[in-house]
Amino acid sequence: MSEGPIILVIDDEVQIRRMLRLSLEAHGYRLKEATTSQDGLDQAALSKPDLIILDLGLPDRGGLETLKRLREWNRSPVIVLSVKNSEQDIIELLDSGANDYLTKPFSMGELLARIRAALRHIIPESSGSVMTSDGLVIDFVKRTITRDGNEIKITPTEYSIIKILATNSGKVVTHNQIMDELSGLNAHADPSYLRVFIMQLRKKIEIEPSNPKIVITEPGVGYRMIVE
Repeated sequence: MSEGPIILVIDDEVQIRRMLRLSLEAHGYRLKEATTSQDGLDQAALSKPDLIILDLGLPDRGGLETLKRLREWNRSPVIVLSVKNSEQDIIELLDSGANDYLTKPFSMGELLARIRAALRHIIPESSGSVMTSDGLVIDFVKRTITRDGNEIKITPTEYSIIKILATNSGKVVTHNQIMDELSGLNAHADPSYLRVFIMQLRKKIEIEPSNPKIVITEPGVGYRMIVE
């Protein structure tokens, strides 16, 4: 019997659940299923899933409301499936606690990649862990960023941004979420400068700033950092 991560699928479409079960179990995941919002909330409490895949079109309660209720007590990563793809809808989902989203129809390859990113264990800064991404080494204890043993000089604001993104590795972090964090650290943080900060940061940490591999833009929504 597989002892892989438990994934809870909350979706009322039989075909989607069947496809996910076949594909995800073939990759070593254990699946639990729910067809309604309430069943999903009950299953989340009962099975303690490592990750939740949540469809927005549930028969008894909207997916957004389900997500908000989940986030009152559950911190498992949530990947939302939706036919909606407007920037505002996506931003609202992420701001309400979703870790990631995919619009239907989607490829299983992309979903599997998003699942792996969401499940990747991120050790908090206080533990003294070191993160790496595309040859970059981030040491949170020393507050240093190096490549090939050479320290990269960055500003306090740039460090704050990379810390926010790195500790949410693989997750889309919205512009609002970044600015909320920065506002608590820097009273003079200005949303209009976020893109400028990201551009300056990429020039320092990316091998090819025009083709970034570390800090990825989610157009109109925010940024995602890829950590190995």
